[in-house]
Amino acid sequence: METTAFAISGPLLLRPKKIEDSRGFFSETYNERLFREILGDVRFVQDNQSRSTKAGTIRGLHFQSPPAEQGKLVRVVRGAVFDVAVDIRRGSPTYGRFVSAVLSVENWAQLWVPSGFAHGFCTLEPDSEVIYKVTSYYSRGHDLGLAWDDPALAIPWPVAPDFATLSDKDRAQPRLKDLPAYFS
Repeated sequence: METTAFAISGPLLLRPKKIEDSRGFFSETYNERLFREILGDVRFVQDNQSRSTKAGTIRGLHFQSPPAEQGKLVRVVRGAVFDVAVDIRRGSPTYGRFVSAVLSVENWAQLWVPSGFAHGFCTLEPDSEVIYKVTSYYSRGHDLGLAWDDPALAIPWPVAPDFATLSDKDRAQPRLKDLPAYFS
């Protein structure tokens, strides 16, 4: 597995090997032993999948607060997304900064988003499907978010705000300056 670090400590871009032949391909997208070597003692407990029908759909920026914080291993199985992880660890030297990557069926990349980061993505193609493993079960009481369009974050989303498709929940998330210190 090819592993690439970012300028911000924590998130990683991972590319599983793909073995192709005349039939198609085979890829081992998750192997507990290998991921423990790369990520340490990480245990996934739930798999989630989303499908977005329109290009320009933004989901995020989401996170769960302690004690139900989640790490996420994100990959695309159809289409492509611009994927983002924002450091919300108060006191971190990279607090408020983000990493981004395009995840697609073509590049077969996965993004590791550790707890302490808000995560979101924008679909680049219609009917994009994202699958992600998480390290903690969903908890409605700990399900929180951060404003995707916060000017303090300066994320270069690939869709203009007036053309983005969002949920009502994602339109109403707080800005970074108003976010309590969930991760210190």
